[in-house]
Amino acid sequence: MNKTMRKLLHHEILAERLSVEDTKTIKRHPISLMLHNIRSSYNVGSIFRTADSALLSEVILCGFTPHPPAKEISKTALGTLETVPWRYEKNIHDAIMLEKANHRKVIAVELTNKKRDYSSLQIYEFPVTLILGNEIVGIDDDILELCDDAIEIPMYGLKHSLNVSVAAGIVAFESVRIWNSFLQNY
Repeated sequence: MNKTMRKLLHHEILAERLSVEDTKTIKRHPISLMLHNIRSSYNVGSIFRTADSALLSEVILCGFTPHPPAKEISKTALGTLETVPWRYEKNIHDAIMLEKANHRKVIAVELTNKKRDYSSLQIYEFPVTLILGNEIVGIDDDILELCDDAIEIPMYGLKHSLNVSVAAGIVAFESVRIWNSFLQNY
C-alpha cells in the first residue's frame, strides 16, 4: 500500500517545533559561527535563522558586523534572536583567542592554498567555531594565521564564492551531519 505524500499542515509543523523556553535548556550541537566584518544586516539575520534551525551553540559577531538590536537583522532572523545564544566581540583576534582558551578549534571558511574540503571535519575538531568573513574580501591573512585550519566549499562554476549566508548554511548543516555521524558510531 502506497501512502500519498503530502505537505505537513501548519499545526503539524508547530507540534514538532521546540518552544522558546526549550531552546534555552536543550543541548546544542558543539558548533559555533563567528562572523567577521559582514556588511549586510540581512545576511546576519539569515545566519541567525540557520543557527537556530541547526541548533548551533552560538553566533559570535565581530568587527563591523551589524548586531542586535537592528531592525534589518530582526526582519530576516524571524524571532531567532531570542533562541540563538549570541555575543558581540569587536576584536576578532581577542574572540579567536577566547575560543581557543575554551578548548574550541577555530576553523576559517575560506578559499586558501590548503584546499581542505568542508566535509572533512574530524571528531577531534569538535567543539568547533567556524569563521565566515566579509562578503567582498573574505577573511584576511592575519586572521587565517590565528586559525587552527581552514575549510572550503568547492566551487565548480564560473564564480568563486557563495553568498555568506548560503555558505554558513552549507557548512553549518554539514558540520551537524558530521557530528551526528560520530555520535552514532561511538
